[in-house]
Amino acid sequence: QVQLEESGGGLVQAGGSLRLSCAASGGTFSNYVMGWFRQAPGKEREFVAAISWSTDNTYYADSVKGRFTISRDNAKNMLYLQMNSLKPKDMAVYSCARRRRGGVSWSSALPTLRMSYQYDVWGQGTQVTVSS
Repeated sequence: QVQLEESGGGLVQAGGSLRLSCAASGGTFSNYVMGWFRQAPGKEREFVAAISWSTDNTYYADSVKGRFTISRDNAKNMLYLQMNSLKPKDMAVYSCARRRRGGVSWSSALPTLRMSYQYDVWGQGTQVTVSS
């Protein structure tokens, strides 16, 4: 069973940048859609971004579009989230996740990319704190 481990969180001032990493081990990574989600205290888990297994396609929540970039390196079993122009409202625990069912086409996955129940493997999360 694949395991996911995030790193790269921390404290940053508003307007700053952070790069989150997600290392996959123990299972298949390269042919799965991968996503980033976040959860702030007292709020529900929120979709942030997703990327196709081929890296050709990405999808972002409106709240982060133009500021965040999701990427992956299948050779290294790594997923990344580059976060620029961070805002206090971006403060949350960020988790990477693997979508269930590998080999799914992007077009078929797209309608439900935001749905956390479509992802069956999750990392433990990394805290991102943004000071104003």
